[in-house]
Amino acid sequence: MSWVPDRPTTRTWLGNALFLIALLSGVFGAILGSAADKTDERGIAAPGVLEHHGNAQRSGMFVVPSLTWDRARNLHSDAAFHANVAGSIYAQPLYWHPRGSNKALLLVATEQNVVYALDAATGGEVWKTSLGPPAPRSALPCGNIDPLGITGTPVIDEHSQAIYVDALIHDKAQSTTRHRIFALALKDGTVLSGWPIDVEAALKAAGKSFNSSVQNQRGALTVIGKTLYVPYGGHFGDCGDYHGWVIGVALQPPHMMHAWSTRGRGGGVWAPGGIASDGRSIYVVTGNTLRTRTWSDGEAVIRLGLDLSYSGKAQDFFAPADWQALDAADADLGGTHPVLLSLPGATSAEVVMALGKDGKAYVLDRHHLGGIGGAVLVKKVSSDPIRTAPAYFSSDKEVLVAFQGRGAECPAGTRGDLTVIGIAAASPPMLRVAWCAAENGRGSPIVTTTDGKANPIVWAIGAEGDNRLHGFRGDNGAVVFSGGGPAEAMNQVRRFQTPIAAGDRLYVAADQHVYAFGF
Repeated sequence: MSWVPDRPTTRTWLGNALFLIALLSGVFGAILGSAADKTDERGIAAPGVLEHHGNAQRSGMFVVPSLTWDRARNLHSDAAFHANVAGSIYAQPLYWHPRGSNKALLLVATEQNVVYALDAATGGEVWKTSLGPPAPRSALPCGNIDPLGITGTPVIDEHSQAIYVDALIHDKAQSTTRHRIFALALKDGTVLSGWPIDVEAALKAAGKSFNSSVQNQRGALTVIGKTLYVPYGGHFGDCGDYHGWVIGVALQPPHMMHAWSTRGRGGGVWAPGGIASDGRSIYVVTGNTLRTRTWSDGEAVIRLGLDLSYSGKAQDFFAPADWQALDAADADLGGTHPVLLSLPGATSAEVVMALGKDGKAYVLDRHHLGGIGGAVLVKKVSSDPIRTAPAYFSSDKEVLVAFQGRGAECPAGTRGDLTVIGIAAASPPMLRVAWCAAENGRGSPIVTTTDGKANPIVWAIGAEGDNRLHGFRGDNGAVVFSGGGPAEAMNQVRRFQTPIAAGDRLYVAADQHVYAFGF
């Protein structure tokens, strides 16, 4: 199940000196400022939840000062919060609190191609915008979401006061299905001038081939500086001539676009967390390529420049030595986003971790990814395929990474489909399975702390399982919230869905409804 495809590596510039001027004058100056607005140096999400897992690093770590281990036991569904929406929700909700306002908004996007702004206190509808008809399953060559509209988590850019989203729009009269990127004003949901952008048409104008009907957009969007980045893969079933793509669109007119894609057919950038960035580079993980005899960018961690340039050299990519076997087994490396970790004191102090459907953790030197087979460390950590969005947090001795998957070598007395691994600074780094627990589903975890380190709690939803929220102490996996009673039962939560923490609440999006949990 890879989500993307046999052409030469596409290293494209869509644009010219105007884009370069914008890049040099705006992006590099804004990167640090933009990143600082969203996270601190530990990758902790700012009070607003502006993108998937809170920040471009995709840490999934939130500070909630009052949410201690003891208080987590009192978590309950807020009976005064009522938020009904139309359609299934795969995208993570976002949370925006305008400066100077006493009202915060939840932003929710559905497979019906409807974006809702809800009052974060009551759940009441503030505005909603329909972007166009979604694609019915019958209009697509393969897939497993019906209808297919907005799947990837949108991103909020506070500087432009807008939310950016990719929607698959079906025009029945013209028998066309197109990916369109929209910018909506946060204040009222109106489509901003110059948007939407037809991705297929824009790439075609630059001499590139992109077929919207076989390209899916599951990975989360991000904004770095003044550029919006959108990843693409394929559908469940690997049909058609699809590829892994990353598209960069300048936020300001004339919305210059640039792009990168895999050489081989397949190799989709389909992980729910999508793109990760440290503000200097873009990191993506690709899935399996199809019928390729030589390595063609699949099963890989790829580092791209902020202009999406790619050297093709070993320092800028990694693929396991057995990439062909992974291709043949559909054991994508690309089921999760890259995890960007700092290990002070280690020889490789900045690393990238990739978690594959083969159940292995691959630790890479971020400054030299290593090429084919060049990992710093490889360890089997799960007996299940890993394909949700991981989250990470720090203790005094190690960085801990939580993911959905049945842990290998779980410590005595712990087991289940949620695993936390610890990685400690050493040469090479030391990696262990710290604990395992039962989340009873396929949700993506997050972590809350009271100050960035104390009272760590790993939260996960039993998505497409028991559909309940579960909480565990981050240090040992002890249960602090076991899902609650009848009032805490939720509608079906879709696979890969992740909660968010904001404003002393946890929010979860499910089919037809958004839930708020207080304590």
